[in-house]
Amino acid sequence: MTGAFACLLMTFGTVAQAADIEGQWARGDGNAKVRIAPCGANICAVNTWIKPGTPREKAGDRLVMTIKAGADGVYTGNAFDPQRDLTYRITVTVTGDHMATKGCVIAGLICKGVDWIRTQ
Repeated sequence: MTGAFACLLMTFGTVAQAADIEGQWARGDGNAKVRIAPCGANICAVNTWIKPGTPREKAGDRLVMTIKAGADGVYTGNAFDPQRDLTYRITVTVTGDHMATKGCVIAGLICKGVDWIRTQ
């Protein structure tokens, strides 16, 4: 997994439960900003800004998430990255204006987590 989406990878709930997830988020390392909002029956994270020099990512790339809200701001499900034609298992934990995302591939053998801060 690489780039903002491989790092984002990891969020989400049903559209009805997505209020805590929806909004503008900045990646903790400062390399990306995304907008999370409903897109049809799913939730999409769209890159709104990518730090110059960040490989394999660009503004406008999106991640389509099919997720369900659980207890205490934890969302689980799958995310599809159309730019790489990959599907990830994701877990997102939203606490106030902080979000921690974790995405896994290959039956959970390879995982990556990223922290995010709400900007709007």
